[in-house]
Amino acid sequence: MTLSTIGKRESPLWQIIEHLQRRGSATIKELEDLLGVTTTAVRQHLNTLQAEGYIERRSVHAGVGRPHHAYFTTAKVQELFACHCDDLALTLLEEVFHLEGEARTAELLDRVGTRLAGKYVSAVRGSMLRERVDELTRALNGNGILADAVFAESDVIMLRTYNCPFHELAQEHREICEMDRSMLQKVLGSDVHLSKCMLEGHAGCTFIVQRGASSEFVSNGHSAAA
Repeated sequence: MTLSTIGKRESPLWQIIEHLQRRGSATIKELEDLLGVTTTAVRQHLNTLQAEGYIERRSVHAGVGRPHHAYFTTAKVQELFACHCDDLALTLLEEVFHLEGEARTAELLDRVGTRLAGKYVSAVRGSMLRERVDELTRALNGNGILADAVFAESDVIMLRTYNCPFHELAQEHREICEMDRSMLQKVLGSDVHLSKCMLEGHAGCTFIVQRGASSEFVSNGHSAAA
């Protein structure tokens, strides 16, 4: 099963997967409320996703009382978000490492990050950092990257992503994570720090956005001093 067979983002199967990716888990009752359908319909959707290996049911103990069952995504669900070019990209990256060395490879990934930032910069036009993070979050979601932003009362802004289009590639080369962080920093024009990474077992990646100017940003697809 692929993303095309699961359907568009409005389909029940995709809504379940996206909800589980964002929330970490869900009960049948929560999914009933989400989809607005019967228990029987929810179970049918869950059975389909379980049969394909994208979700699993676990027994959850929460305080006093009997445990209840909840549903979680499996590692296989990352296939649905992959760019399907990991094999080629991994081979190319390995060759670059071999021929050019780590320094040149880092330079190449930085240039790639700048190109990727250029694709988002037109959607991020706010003058305030909060606005820019909110605009970038919407742009990421529009490109199939599940993301949300948390604005604390302090100066801390958290940008969270729940899937990675380069998941398999990043497993082999964590430099991809640095490229992603740098790309976000260039778009926002403010310092960005990766505090949690899904490759370390977390439900998603959490980027801390600092309220201070970065050394560079992207304007109209080009890097420039802030």
